[in-house]
Amino acid sequence: MTTKKIVAIVVSIFLVLGLLVALFAGGIVLFVLYQANNSDAATVARNFLKNNDRLKQDIGEVEGFGWFIKPNIQVQNGNGTATLNLSVIGARKKVNATVDLIYRSGREWRVTSAWYTNESGSRIELLNPYE
Repeated sequence: MTTKKIVAIVVSIFLVLGLLVALFAGGIVLFVLYQANNSDAATVARNFLKNNDRLKQDIGEVEGFGWFIKPNIQVQNGNGTATLNLSVIGARKKVNATVDLIYRSGREWRVTSAWYTNESGSRIELLNPYE
């Protein structure tokens, strides 16, 4: 066997191994994103945003959400917190919203704060705790 053939075989093996590692890592990332997208916290956050009058007033009726959620969910000993960043698609425009949720003693997730940043960079609060 010539040196060129040996180098070609070694390079091919490394390329195949690299591809397998990339596919495995990509599969893990997609699984985590799928789990976050279908979590109870994400469902509560979406329902809150769909029914929020302030958001509807600003962007129009909520028509859907982007497929990518940036999750930060932590659950420990029956208590948990979550911060979800969602892309909200309205009838007039699209915004990126953030929803904070809390989970205590086995009860359902509750929204503790929610906001989005408008095109001028101002933070628009979607939850008034005094209402």
